[in-house]
Amino acid sequence: MGRSGNLKNAIVAFLVPLPSILFYLYFLDHFHSNSSSLSSLWSWCFHHPLLLANVFFFFNVNVLFWTIGHIQSSDWMIDLYWTVIPVLLIHYYATHPSAQFDGLRSKIVIVLTWVWSIRLTHNYFRREKWQWGAREDWRFADMRLQYGKHWWWISFFSVYFSQQIFLFGICLPLYVVHSVDEPMNIWDLVAAGVCLCGIVIAYFADTQLHNFVTRNTKLKELGKPMVPNLDRGLWQYSRHPNYFGEQLWWWGLVVFAWNLGHGWTFVGSLINSMCLAYVTVLVEQRMLKQEYRAEAYRLYQKTTSVWVPWFRSSAIAVKDKDT
Repeated sequence: MGRSGNLKNAIVAFLVPLPSILFYLYFLDHFHSNSSSLSSLWSWCFHHPLLLANVFFFFNVNVLFWTIGHIQSSDWMIDLYWTVIPVLLIHYYATHPSAQFDGLRSKIVIVLTWVWSIRLTHNYFRREKWQWGAREDWRFADMRLQYGKHWWWISFFSVYFSQQIFLFGICLPLYVVHSVDEPMNIWDLVAAGVCLCGIVIAYFADTQLHNFVTRNTKLKELGKPMVPNLDRGLWQYSRHPNYFGEQLWWWGLVVFAWNLGHGWTFVGSLINSMCLAYVTVLVEQRMLKQEYRAEAYRLYQKTTSVWVPWFRSSAIAVKDKDT
């Protein structure tokens, strides 16, 4: 991608959320006015914060992002905005006129959400070599080839509408935190600890993966054999420690909601975990299709935990001893 294309995508990424942001700011400024001809609209926006957020998402993400993706023939933007939308949502929930919450709990969750977002955004740009929209998620690229001429309408549901369900489901605890005003207790500290552990684990796992991929890229450029598999650091205890850390983050948010009497919000994180389990299968199948690493990865599968970090089986120890 050229410099002009990179700049164009950066500008587009900054401009696309403006319709929702400007409308919401206008609502905050005018919802008290009974004389306005749109007072019934402001009343609806006040009494239905979750529905309003979903309307924003439908038109601003599902429709606008989908349209831009169709024009550019790349659905790259949703991958980037996965790291941003939870931040936008938590500030929306915290500033909505109907919100009620414990101030300290709100500040803790907002700070944690920002830290999570910064980590994930940094990892996104590091992986993409600091470019905006240089490529789309490989799963979307595969589906684009699979569905061919039908992809233009299938992508609306498989890429965008499905993301609305996932994102609002897993972000429900952020809404609960800002709809229940109860004093903090020990469980809030437990929840914060789980969230923070998830962020830290995901950061180190992604950093180790990035360093591994970078080294292999250099070896390939030099015409040297690449290392077939990453099985050091956190990756010697889990085949997907980055996924494990990410799940800890979302389940930590569930603990916040459970503590406030809304344990049902676990459904969002459960569905997300199930989808990530499916993605894990796809990723491992992709690894096994690469000849230079297939044998090493099969051994890795037999000896290393899938998600939850655990000690490697004795088989790997025997192999190391023989070596």
